[in-house]
Amino acid sequence: MLIHPLPDPIAFSLGPVKVHWYGLMYVLAFALFVALGRVRIKQPHIARLGWQNKDLDDMLFYGMLGVVLGGRLGEVLFYRFDFFLQNPLEIFAVWRGGMSFHGGFLGVMLAMWLWARKAGRNVLDVYDFIAPLVPLGYAAGRIGNFINAELPGRYADPSLPWAMIWPNVDAMPRHPSPIYQALVDGLLVFIMLWMFARHARPRLAVGAMYTLLYGCARFFTEYFRTPDYEVSLLGFTISSGQMLSLPMIVGAIVLLLWSYKRNISATAPAPA
Repeated sequence: MLIHPLPDPIAFSLGPVKVHWYGLMYVLAFALFVALGRVRIKQPHIARLGWQNKDLDDMLFYGMLGVVLGGRLGEVLFYRFDFFLQNPLEIFAVWRGGMSFHGGFLGVMLAMWLWARKAGRNVLDVYDFIAPLVPLGYAAGRIGNFINAELPGRYADPSLPWAMIWPNVDAMPRHPSPIYQALVDGLLVFIMLWMFARHARPRLAVGAMYTLLYGCARFFTEYFRTPDYEVSLLGFTISSGQMLSLPMIVGAIVLLLWSYKRNISATAPAPA
């Protein structure tokens, strides 16, 4: 049976400054955003819309603010409100982990709306452009969670080859749920969405497809993750992550149907 190695969360130190692995995973996520964005700009159906590298760099700044502020606020409001109410200074200790994807998702949507207004872009076109750039960054974040020994999985059958004991939790075999989510919610969703987005789609179809794929993937992988809390819905018990993913799934289906019914193409911004 595997045992979580509990690596030192500090990757290296620069004098008094300690650089954490979790922070480095966010740097990797932002680097992947830029690298994939440069590839996406060159795709014929994207190139005709006038996207430029400077747009990508500008969006990255707004996106970073949306991810960090939204992700942390979501963690506070959705998952550990009582803890942060009693320990308000911990809200700022983001290097210790604790970032809500659903909060970050909303934060990025707001940040991209602000950028779209500034750049004269249709915000739905912006969502479509950035959607395929997100999943691998999400996967990097989940690797950061694993290094920090966060988000332990539910109990697993000891015969499972990759069942893992998390010494910081207990001596029971568990699913390595951050790895599952990195592979399914991150890598698998990226592959499916990148293939879908390689061709021109109606406005908002790509953004809605990402929301649908992630919502479904997250709902599935939550079955292997120890829930922060559980709720009862229509006689079924689901985790907090599944509860937050359901509106994403339903909303994405509605938006996909709306997108294909209207069948409006993305447009380049009007000349300044």
